[in-house]
Amino acid sequence: MLAVALLCTTLASATEVSAPVPAVAPAPPVAVVAEAAEAAEVAAKDKATGYREVVETPETFPEEGDLKATLRSVTLVPQRGYTPIQVTVHNSSGQPRPVRLSIHGQGRITERSLQLGARERVVTYLMLPADIQSGQLHMDSPGMPTATEGFYLDSYRGARVMVLGDVKSFENATQLGRVAENQEPLVAARFLDARTAPRELAAYVGYDAVLVTASPEEVPDDVWAVLESFALTGGRLVLARPPANPRLHFPLLEDVHSERSFYGFGEVRQFLGCRDTHEACGQQLAEAAAEVTGAVVPAGPPPRWDRNSLLRDGRTPLLESARAPVGRFMLLIFLFTLAVGPGGLMLARRKGPLAVLIAVPTLAAITCLGLVAWSVLVDGFRVHAARYSLTLLDRERARAVTVGITAWYANLTEEGVMMPASSVLVSPVEPEDPPRALDWTQGLVLRDSFLPSRTYREWGEVAVLPSRARLTARKEGDGVVVQNALGAAVEAGRMRFQDKLWNLPAMADGAEAKAVLIPDEKKVALLDHEAHQPLSLTYQPGLRFPAATSVLDDDLTDGVFLVRLGGRGFAPTAAVDVDLEAGVHLVRGGIEEARP
Repeated sequence: MLAVALLCTTLASATEVSAPVPAVAPAPPVAVVAEAAEAAEVAAKDKATGYREVVETPETFPEEGDLKATLRSVTLVPQRGYTPIQVTVHNSSGQPRPVRLSIHGQGRITERSLQLGARERVVTYLMLPADIQSGQLHMDSPGMPTATEGFYLDSYRGARVMVLGDVKSFENATQLGRVAENQEPLVAARFLDARTAPRELAAYVGYDAVLVTASPEEVPDDVWAVLESFALTGGRLVLARPPANPRLHFPLLEDVHSERSFYGFGEVRQFLGCRDTHEACGQQLAEAAAEVTGAVVPAGPPPRWDRNSLLRDGRTPLLESARAPVGRFMLLIFLFTLAVGPGGLMLARRKGPLAVLIAVPTLAAITCLGLVAWSVLVDGFRVHAARYSLTLLDRERARAVTVGITAWYANLTEEGVMMPASSVLVSPVEPEDPPRALDWTQGLVLRDSFLPSRTYREWGEVAVLPSRARLTARKEGDGVVVQNALGAAVEAGRMRFQDKLWNLPAMADGAEAKAVLIPDEKKVALLDHEAHQPLSLTYQPGLRFPAATSVLDDDLTDGVFLVRLGGRGFAPTAAVDVDLEAGVHLVRGGIEEARP
């Protein structure tokens, strides 16, 4: 015991001796403190919180006669599509007066014509291409001088949200506050009065999300209709105060109590459960606006200093005729080189130098004529196009929801095209030689340089258009007979009819054919991959159809079909007369059952 006690005492003494004496830490130098403070400030800046309000400034025109106009400038520019510029015009006279509003910027003109009644006040919007950051608004009317007002826009680079409502209702719904200048916001917000909100689809498609904070009674029916079209064509629509009956304005909702519902090619979110956890609503809005690229993304040309066979981001053209026939031209150049080089030497030995002086220019002229003849006989003077689209048919409401892309190539300049108000023509984010005149009086009339000569172009389209296209099925004995009334030939397809999966054969438009029962569904894909590969190459995420894969990937429920069509498709520009090089269109919709 004594030995154990002595051992413990010895170890304790050794520990006390070997234990280091704590030293007083020296004060950090001033530079270290400054660096820590700067790092904390950077961290606070990088942490995204709150929102940034883009305050629109009313700019009143100099009063000219009986007309008064106010422009709301410093508007938040969307990432794609068009910026809706709000203009209020008041006719104080007792006589009707026509008015033309036009924006001049970067050599391009955007205009709209109005007919104001006596003592009428009108709030209207001019859709300015999103790549234009400033301009000058002109107001013209017979018998009065032109009034002008300059403006500039806010080109914030983060998530951008259009809010139908005021700041107070937005903050109450999202529990987000304004951020300081040195902080990064979750979103940048533009506020509009729901009662005077735009009635055209083009005003919404470019924003990452649209949030409705106004009460449902304050939103007019035609605004609800365009908001539904926005969601159908790939937009993110968020309802802070959902209507009592959401299906009244959104008839395709499957579950009215779901906070997030896929709707057409887009989605509809409702602030339901997040009201109890206040911060979650703001996070839902930021989530809806994050990483939105649009339903269709046309490819722009490469920079002028990087001309090659590829487009921007390494994508390849969708139109074969837009690619130079390098192999044929190289063969022609090789033959010309042989004729001028060794052939010229042989000719000089036999006929003398004078024959060479005559032969070489003659061969050059023949070669040039061959190139011109190739262009005329093969390419011709017509517009060439390849069309790809995805369409959802809403049979009950007789409409077609389409997102599509068309590759164009014109040997001669194609001046213009017309688009209805329920559709949008989408250009690449950084367009080259864009159209110089856009008239929004009735839909969109695109004039002057819609397609420059001998230049490859891609235009995207989103549209909600009336359509009576349908696929009819009726029972005959043990089989099913299908009639094609889709307006184009069916190349392949599947349908689920009476809880069985059927294969659809190729059918001409208006023709009938017997569907083939698929006994084992697990061994077949929704559509053969090789059959729709040209379209699958264009809709891959990050390419041309980033948000539309559900058309292919979702299972078919009873009474639903999915087919692949040829032809021009359902997009508005299908009416343009072209030489169609390729047409691939996937159509999904409900089957119309016919009585035997």
